Amino acid sequence: MTNKKTLILGIGNNILTDDGIGPRLVSDLIKLISDSKVLYNTACCGGLEIVEYIKDYDRVIFIDAIRTQEGRPGDVHYFKPSDFRETSHLSSLHDVSFITALKLGHTLNLGLPNDLHIIAVEIIEDMEFSEELTLQLKERYPEILEKVLEIVRSIIV
Repeated sequence: MTNKKTLILGIGNNILTDDGIGPRLVSDLIKLISDSKVLYNTACCGGLEIVEYIKDYDRVIFIDAIRTQEGRPGDVHYFKPSDFRETSHLSSLHDVSFITALKLGHTLNLGLPNDLHIIAVEIIEDMEFSEELTLQLKERYPEILEKVLEIVRSIIV
């Protein structure tokens, strides 16, 4: 492990079906990665609100839901802000985009990290109220967790 203080931030709403995949994964990662330099949190916001969650960390790993044209439920995507694709919560129609919020935070010297990673899980449903994942995601969850764990470990070594 490096000496960097890392935040793993699960983004999503636990009562909106698959949208809760980020917080659910963070809950399981807490049990699997034990390191005093790795901290965990969850949020169900985006845009400028994210700045408050990530300031003063050296590195942040976001875990969120995503929907793409070619993806299938449970696919795990990894990217950095430089090749950013919009995810469910990292942007909002009622707020500035995730990238704009990061640029603003850096411009204002708010102590935002430069080392940012985004892990996004392809979902099906994020508009229905339920604390359960859809059947397809539930069936693939062990595989999803394993892939996310592999990516997180490769980042924090």
